[in-house]
Amino acid sequence: MPDSTFETRPKLERPTLSYRVPTYEGYLERGAKVLPASELDLETLDLADVEIWRQNKMWDRFERLRKEDPIHYTPDSFFGPYWSITRYKDVLAIDTDHKRFSSDADQGGITLSNMTQSIVGRSFITADEPVHSQQRKTAQPAVAPTALREYEPLIRKRTQAVLDNLPVGEPFDWVDAVSIELTAMMLATLFNYPQERRRELTRWSDVTTNPTDPDICPGGMEQWRAELTQCGQVFWEIFQERKNAAPSGDLMSLLAHGKDTTDMNPIDMLGNVILLIVGGNDTTRNSMSGGVYALNKFPDQYAKLKANPDLIPNMVSEIIRWQTPLAYMRRTALEDVEMHGKTIRKGDKVAMWYVSANRDETFWDEDPNQLIIDRKQARNHMSFGFGIHRCVGNRLAELQLRILWEEILERFEHVEVLDEPSRTSSAFVKGYTWLPVILHPKD
Repeated sequence: MPDSTFETRPKLERPTLSYRVPTYEGYLERGAKVLPASELDLETLDLADVEIWRQNKMWDRFERLRKEDPIHYTPDSFFGPYWSITRYKDVLAIDTDHKRFSSDADQGGITLSNMTQSIVGRSFITADEPVHSQQRKTAQPAVAPTALREYEPLIRKRTQAVLDNLPVGEPFDWVDAVSIELTAMMLATLFNYPQERRRELTRWSDVTTNPTDPDICPGGMEQWRAELTQCGQVFWEIFQERKNAAPSGDLMSLLAHGKDTTDMNPIDMLGNVILLIVGGNDTTRNSMSGGVYALNKFPDQYAKLKANPDLIPNMVSEIIRWQTPLAYMRRTALEDVEMHGKTIRKGDKVAMWYVSANRDETFWDEDPNQLIIDRKQARNHMSFGFGIHRCVGNRLAELQLRILWEEILERFEHVEVLDEPSRTSSAFVKGYTWLPVILHPKD
């Protein structure tokens, strides 16, 4: 949506941010002009420049790589050299090849920034087989179908309460009032964490994924370590308490009593907690905001939804595809691998760009840049990953989004976006920090 769309809308003051990219001279400063992909040197094109993501100007870069260089090597970046995989079928091939491509913490983990073992240890998403499946099975019951059936009435009741307490007819920030609030409530429930302290979980998620963002960690890596150390101390106490209590269905009790997790050290316990916090926060939270933004960007689809609310389940999948809350996952090659005439060497970092796969013109039948809420292929999206590391909480995320849109349609004729959102300064978490809206009630 061009900014002119919002010139006549009521105004909500945009938060002022101070973000600058640290310590790497090749990266753009906040607000710098982003050149179009056609003017860039393909050999050195770097998709990890966070200012490109903050300005939402990465799309032509991905399109160019998909067409000209789908297995692309960036020789120098803030994170060192890495490969970019941008086509759907190539991402799928790597994501399902866990024998040749590792997500293990000892190999660097799942982000282009190598894991710091002294603070956050191995979790099941940053472990290869057999440790991965052993630990994943331990956490699985918390989001199993039986658990979801129990959660559904609670999720609906909370969603109704949040929506009923929103200001109608005046501007407010959807990200804070709805997206963060609902996901924080659910996270606290999953961990059996005090609801009055639920925003601590949101804070730890934001700190984990944004250690170099001065708007979140003005103290840099020292603050990052301090806050995650605090998170570890809090959850280590909970972990010990749950060991000494009768087993229950919350995540900390499952980890405390699971035969493959009960003896975890504090570092690995924190690794699993951080995984579950970030996984439970970012996907749902940013899809809750992204859905509102997308339906305003494509008003014909909003009209289609109002005319046929039965499209909500398919629309949820399409929103998650269009939004792609986590832009990529990293793997490390365990041996030399040939792809499209290029050799990914043993030890190389490989970024599987889910966000690009979800817009791959060679895979999607209809224009992948458009939101099409009745898209037939919607459930084939890459946002949850594939293979053994497919998101363990994907059904819970879909449930929360489905209920949210069912309750929105019950109450409001329109959730109107008033201005372009502010976006996260991250190439990993693709999200929103501010989305001003105004609610129009049903007659």
